[in-house]
Amino acid sequence: MAIKGVLFDFSGTLLRIESTRSWLGAVLDEAQLPVAESEFERLVAELERVGALPGGVFPDTVPEHLAQVFATRDESAELHRAAYTGLSRQVELPAPELHDALYARHMTPAAWRPYPDTAEVLASIEERGLRIAVVSNIGWDLRPVFRAHGLDGYVDAYVLSYEHGVQKPDPRLFSVACEALGVAPREALMVGDDRRADSGAAGLGCAVHFVDHLPVDRRPAGLRPVLGLVDGTG
Repeated sequence: MAIKGVLFDFSGTLLRIESTRSWLGAVLDEAQLPVAESEFERLVAELERVGALPGGVFPDTVPEHLAQVFATRDESAELHRAAYTGLSRQVELPAPELHDALYARHMTPAAWRPYPDTAEVLASIEERGLRIAVVSNIGWDLRPVFRAHGLDGYVDAYVLSYEHGVQKPDPRLFSVACEALGVAPREALMVGDDRRADSGAAGLGCAVHFVDHLPVDRRPAGLRPVLGLVDGTG
């Protein structure tokens, strides 16, 4: 069956969140709170250890009181905020309001960078007459990020977990995406970086292709094999 629609994950697939160092530095600069270099490096390491940056390093361990919230974090905006601000509050920052500021920062276009081949691959898929959906486990509206980076024009549908109250790997989210594109699951290709979450599309009958969740400068052409898959040559 020919591929007629491509479903893409967001974080780690099409775009990548900034580093913890950049994230914290931007918030401290905005708050005009200078921090000694040694203290800054300690805070970066601690925030990474607890997994406070959404889309960044996964937490070493999730505290028991956050376990259920973290497990269902992408089912609503409230759960997502509670999960990640709860993780960050394990780290004592120079001012308590910085926890909310860090969470707000990660939702801004400036905190995200497209992978080098993202625009090229999306444009090539569009030129082939295929439809594109973004299917993301997320707790906030990522559409402004796509608009700011000039990618929104390629996307026919956004299917975001918090808007539907269900998160990948539940096949219902992929079903919504296929319906939005007007394609049957067997006519869709899911492209993602999370072997557990994104493999849920296979249970629905979609083809699945995985990319590596790497920093932007270490994955210059990770999406290009998708073109061979939609052409039937990959």
